[in-house]
Amino acid sequence: MRLLFPKPYADFVARLRVPSGFALVAAFAWFSHPDARSLAYGLPVSFVGLAVRAWAAGHLAKNQSLAASGPYAYTRNPLYLGTLLVAAGLALASRSAGLGALFAAVFLCIYLPVIQLEQQHLRSLFPEYAAYAARVPALLPRMTPAGQPRAFQWKLYLKNREYQAAAGFLAGALFLLWKALR
Repeated sequence: MRLLFPKPYADFVARLRVPSGFALVAAFAWFSHPDARSLAYGLPVSFVGLAVRAWAAGHLAKNQSLAASGPYAYTRNPLYLGTLLVAAGLALASRSAGLGALFAAVFLCIYLPVIQLEQQHLRSLFPEYAAYAARVPALLPRMTPAGQPRAFQWKLYLKNREYQAAAGFLAGALFLLWKALR
């Protein structure tokens, strides 16, 4: 497999993922200028991203089995796709092109190398990953599922602590609403 990013760079930026999230929150708080229209367009996009993340979390048994059902039958990285949608929606809602550009830069420079590292990790854990990766695209979803359906599991959703993303989304949405009303 040809690497898009050199492994030392990917390892370095993987450690920046959480701190960059805090920096994005600060930039979001400072540079957002929402109004009713931007909230009406952006928050539904973010909510769809949050729903994709929740759906993915209910199918993910980390390091125990290869997730290939639910949204993983459409894209290998539904959590990152959901994150991208949440960020895009919040950027729309914030009415700030600069925040949109910042979110895009962070996704390209930090999240794409992290996706690459995770793919390497999954290849080492699961021999069937190569065949799965050949059927299912990395980020942009396919139109039909590639795999057997399996039921969403609330216990996985809770174990993966995806409720934290829901709480973060709610806090961000309420902050934008407060800022739009002031």
